[in-house]
Amino acid sequence: MKQLFQNMKNGETSIKDLPIPKPGKGSALVQTAFSLVSAGTERTLVEFSEKNLAAKAVSRPDLVKQVLNKAKREGILSSVQAAFNRLDQPMFPGYSSAGTIVALGEGMQGFKVGDRVACGGGNHAVHAEYEVVPRNLLVKIPDEVSFEEAAFATLGSVAIHGFRLAAPQLNDTVLVIGLGLLGLMEVQIAKAAGCRVMGMDIAKPKIKLARDFGVEACTRGDIEERAPLFTKGRGFDHVLICAGSSNNDSIELAGELCRDRGKVIAIGAVGLEIPRKIYYEKELSVMVSRSYGPGRYDANYEEKGQDYPIGYVRWTEGRNMESFVDLVADGKMDVKSLITHRIPIENGAEAYELITGKRREPFLGVLLEYPRDAEPQQNQAVPVSKIQLRPDASDAGKPNIGVLGAGNYANATFLPVMKESTGRCVLKSIASGSGGKARYSAEKFGFEKVETDGNAILQDPEISDVVLLTPHSIHAAQTIKALENGKNVYCEKPAALTPKTLAEVRQAVTAHPEQLYMVGYNRRFAPLAKEMKQFFEDCAEPLAMHYTVNAGFIPGTHWTQDPEIGGGRILGEGCHFIDFLIWMCGSLPVKVNAFSLLDCGRYNEDNLSIQLSFANGSIGTVNYLANGDKAYAKERVEVFGGGRIAVLSDYRSLEMWKDGDHKKDSSALRQDKGHAGSWNAFLDAAHAGKQAPIAYDEIFGGMLACFAAIESIRQQDLIAVPPSDSLDDFLTGDEAA
Repeated sequence: MKQLFQNMKNGETSIKDLPIPKPGKGSALVQTAFSLVSAGTERTLVEFSEKNLAAKAVSRPDLVKQVLNKAKREGILSSVQAAFNRLDQPMFPGYSSAGTIVALGEGMQGFKVGDRVACGGGNHAVHAEYEVVPRNLLVKIPDEVSFEEAAFATLGSVAIHGFRLAAPQLNDTVLVIGLGLLGLMEVQIAKAAGCRVMGMDIAKPKIKLARDFGVEACTRGDIEERAPLFTKGRGFDHVLICAGSSNNDSIELAGELCRDRGKVIAIGAVGLEIPRKIYYEKELSVMVSRSYGPGRYDANYEEKGQDYPIGYVRWTEGRNMESFVDLVADGKMDVKSLITHRIPIENGAEAYELITGKRREPFLGVLLEYPRDAEPQQNQAVPVSKIQLRPDASDAGKPNIGVLGAGNYANATFLPVMKESTGRCVLKSIASGSGGKARYSAEKFGFEKVETDGNAILQDPEISDVVLLTPHSIHAAQTIKALENGKNVYCEKPAALTPKTLAEVRQAVTAHPEQLYMVGYNRRFAPLAKEMKQFFEDCAEPLAMHYTVNAGFIPGTHWTQDPEIGGGRILGEGCHFIDFLIWMCGSLPVKVNAFSLLDCGRYNEDNLSIQLSFANGSIGTVNYLANGDKAYAKERVEVFGGGRIAVLSDYRSLEMWKDGDHKKDSSALRQDKGHAGSWNAFLDAAHAGKQAPIAYDEIFGGMLACFAAIESIRQQDLIAVPPSDSLDDFLTGDEAA
């Protein structure tokens, strides 16, 4: 299928072939008929991406500051590489489209294959021939409404939500400032609601269109003369700002023209320096409209399909979309008059030349049009495809590698490491849910194939090793399937999110001793960490270890904080640091006592202290904190034992003291957390006959210690860490063990 890409580094717009995605739970695969190009959101994106590096820095000084702080902590080379990697990430524009459902994921009651639907949502209703859209962002299209009309539903819901915020009454006077695409829909919505409507714009063709819709309209120069006549000298009850300008003229004008105690709603992106005098004297109410309506930016609503009860939230973003298509069906919203361009998807770059003014051609509604197959039927096979980018380079002496996942960690950190090892292996195939990021990763790092179905890689007989860089919740299931299919597994932590799924992984590992299983605990492979361990190698005493992590704040809406997907920060990241202490002292934890600061409505059990005692008498503390300052070092390890002290700071400097002598090693330009060492150790063990890099008892024992830490916080008590063979009890249902 074809999809539009936007390169954030150089501003290039391109159309690329991708494999067709598969719908997951609570979503549908839609064959797109039309998608709407946003002259606001997408133009801003393109204009930013086309700026040179200096101009980007000037426009986003906050990001420059982040890079400089990162350079202080992690080194110049690491930080510059991370910054350029982020800029090099592709964007997949689009958020309003319409098409036909061709396949349904699990739990999609109320929809069927063949339904005509309007689709919404960034990263869902993208400019692509096929798109996967969650349930609450799909609305059935009435027979009276065409695909091209329904493609406006998301933008229409933006206009409807802004209108609802004003809460107008019958015969209220409404002024719409800005008669672009959004404003011309807004005047029709207000008219349909029984309001007396006036529009204002600087462009006479848009004023004529508004008049064609049956509302009063005039230029900026005439509005102050005509408004008193229209409102009988009282001022407008409601002023809806749909203009898109960073200057303050619209907000000032709205205050002048609004009646005493009237309402001003900012729907477009405008300057909001509110002039106190006029707004104070009239005691005006000002609101900024947030996108499509209630549910927007709520992952539970948009991604998980948890709708709000209609008795409490009458108009959600989904119901606003439904309201829009109903207005079109009833003849109260004329969308066809707003369409100025229909551009085939293969020429999609032309749409961006239009909205950025490069073609110097007037426009309003710009639609991308897609080829359509015959109407899909029930029980029709789900279209699945893969893209072969490079010729087969299989080598009998090298393992073929398949990667599942192409997110930020993959592209910024791990895939560059894999690319450096191509002399030892063949990067065969990479898969991601949408396919877009996988295509980008494949081109950048040299994979032969791109897929959207991770199961295809897990079952591919050509693939000998799989690397799991997917969300935490599916690590266990993918590990088990890979091992059962005879593949070695490198799983980016954590191994599992529950004791039961951890037990199932352990059972699969035991049942397939010929396959290698490894979790990506890379820090134990860092050069300075290995030097630190060597420093204590002949120490006969137990060690006292302190690992402090200045983890930084992550909002509760982030996927890592979701207990079902990311598992929270103890399981998702804390496992790294517990593993490091296990490796450092060479012993398994036997008891855990953990304490957490109060969350105060801001945190999510991510300010905590985990105290561990180990079988060999060593003790360790992991202080994991999200309440610090990012300018400070992120990770610091202190180890005491046998008359020696070692301090490792951010994997860039190591200081050691023994017998009065002080030694310091450091890396000024680059941080090395051991990712390359970890990956090469995996390849050595899987294909060069070397020992497993991480003992299985340490992998499972470390995860059990994480579960014990969570239990300790819940119970406010010391918790014993069970031996890893006790995981078998979870397979028989005896979870009390």
